[in-house]
Amino acid sequence: MTPTRPVWAEISRSRLLANWNLLRNAAPDDADVMAVVKADAYGHGAAACAPLLEGAGAKWFGVTCLSEAIALRRVSPESRIMVMSAFWHGEEDAMIEHRLTPQMWEPFHFELLEKAARMRGFGPRSVAVHLEIDTGMSRQGVRSLDELKALLVRFGTDSPILIEGVMTHFSAPEVLYPDETEAQIERFAAALDVIAEYGIRPTWIHAGNSATVFVPQHVLALEGLAQKQLARLMLRPGIALYGYVSHFTPAQPDAAQVYALRPILSWKTRVVSVRTIDAGESAGYNMTFRAGRKTRLALVPVGYADGLNRLLSNRGHALVRGMRVPIAGRVSMDQTILDVTDVPGVEIGDEAVLIGSQGAECITANDLADATGTIPYEVTCAISTRVPRLMVD
Repeated sequence: MTPTRPVWAEISRSRLLANWNLLRNAAPDDADVMAVVKADAYGHGAAACAPLLEGAGAKWFGVTCLSEAIALRRVSPESRIMVMSAFWHGEEDAMIEHRLTPQMWEPFHFELLEKAARMRGFGPRSVAVHLEIDTGMSRQGVRSLDELKALLVRFGTDSPILIEGVMTHFSAPEVLYPDETEAQIERFAAALDVIAEYGIRPTWIHAGNSATVFVPQHVLALEGLAQKQLARLMLRPGIALYGYVSHFTPAQPDAAQVYALRPILSWKTRVVSVRTIDAGESAGYNMTFRAGRKTRLALVPVGYADGLNRLLSNRGHALVRGMRVPIAGRVSMDQTILDVTDVPGVEIGDEAVLIGSQGAECITANDLADATGTIPYEVTCAISTRVPRLMVD
């Protein structure tokens, strides 16, 4: 059934491809670039975005979990898919069946996958995995060199597991002073040296996220590590694919490239009702908005169940007829009221933009994030699945 409720998100094909090309060109020529499409491509729709990126040259995709990986495999049968949060008991067979590449660090990951591979008759070094090193994030990864040695020593030459890649994750790649990432790279280098002592030569080493691509000294250091290990460097941009990147502090490197990124998502709705209230009347739950004058109100059928954060009540904005208008009162579950008093001629059917451009005005996920005390990642990921994503241009 074709959605008819007037709430939708438009995803720009041309902007997605332009962002990919910018990131691909910013990375070293001899490096690989993984397109991170976890969390349904940060809320943009992985099933639609991934094939476009694959057609533009992306060979690797990063997802969070098995269910995301299986869904992606349906639309991208030949790509390499990395499961970035490993797997849980009972998922190891599906990892092999769907030709997925898990990031792994816990001993039980190796034990489960090794057993599943042997039961399927896989020979030595035939099931590829990427080993994660914790260099300071304290979230995932082998924590210490002693733990790393204990993990590596238990795998003989007959193990079906191939450590094809070694990776880490930076906790603050956009913070350049003090450069904590430099210390993480040093710890990563020490781990790679230990791995080499055990005769393991990974094909890829990789680290960082969107911000890393734009920090030349970090990329150069990672290139040096890859060259030392006779491996290829891989970078892993995520949110930058969709037009956003973390704010660098205190200096912005490669500003022209960073700001050339363009958001690919516009979130739109329509005015479904219009009314006028007198000065002193209230609007919305709990009377948090009270008119100080005769006020024109426009109702749009979108609320916090669609992902419009309730913290935007009385502080967020939308665009109507090319003008920025405030949210009046509380954001409801399914509806929001806009104060359109200063916009002449607003009527039922007019388009209202929650994220995107209209005329000379623009609202971005950064604007919503700033108004609610969060980050643009959360804003786009929070847009509900009941908001259809439509590919445009």
